[in-house]
Amino acid sequence: MSQEPSGPLVGVGWLAARIGAPDGPVVLDASVGAHRGGERRIPGARVFDIDGALSDPSVPLPHTMPGADRFTRELRALGVNDADTVVVYDGAGIYSSARAWWMLRAMGFDRVVVLDGGLPAWTAAGLPLESAPPAPPAAPGDFTARPRAGMFVAADEVARTLTDPAAVVLDARSPQRYAGTVAEPRPGLRAGHMPGAVNLPFDTLQHEGRMRPADELRAALTARAGERERLVLSCGSGVTACVLALAAELAGYRGQAVYDGSWSEWGIASGPHPVATGADGPAPAP
Repeated sequence: MSQEPSGPLVGVGWLAARIGAPDGPVVLDASVGAHRGGERRIPGARVFDIDGALSDPSVPLPHTMPGADRFTRELRALGVNDADTVVVYDGAGIYSSARAWWMLRAMGFDRVVVLDGGLPAWTAAGLPLESAPPAPPAAPGDFTARPRAGMFVAADEVARTLTDPAAVVLDARSPQRYAGTVAEPRPGLRAGHMPGAVNLPFDTLQHEGRMRPADELRAALTARAGERERLVLSCGSGVTACVLALAAELAGYRGQAVYDGSWSEWGIASGPHPVATGADGPAPAP
């Protein structure tokens, strides 16, 4: 049975047929927030801790991409090898698993896929779960990070993109957060959005916790981005922006980037970046 998936998503049947085999995939639980450290997990899953060890502790922003040395160390501690196939999932469906997928891709690792529907889909299929703490890997892995430039961008690149007629910034937050009609969940942030950014809530790209078909994703992205192919993706803290990155990959876009700081950086009350409020307008003209 082939181990190679055909794209960035796999279904629960694909994983169930391979899990636990000697040459089977490494399964990583990338849950965050309320789903982190849950009592139930896919058997053999190891914890890809975006809320903890797999964020840069030297940066006062949540979920910041760590450097190559730290990333290498943490993935080796999880027993990940360069030759492994890795399946990432989360307890919400497809939420933070897309972040883990993008992080691994940004570190030069392409043998990674997202479990479509995540733990809810696995559970709904009646597949086995375990509740014991994850067992440590039998031996450290040999994973080596090989960073790729441009997959994560900083605020200055976002500012340039906002004025670039050939590109667009897509904001994955809810319409209410984008419009600034509700307070941000993190203290110390202004409400609203980047002037010129276009709202595309990440959950509109999903149906019952799974990603929509590629043609529907392309239509949704085209409706918000026009004919622009260069996408810079943002959200609250760089997590659900990666759901947009996954959708763009499935829809055939290439070269998209994630704003790592996202609104946690741009929206800082004392920060230098301009903020707009109000509902989203029509898609940008091509």
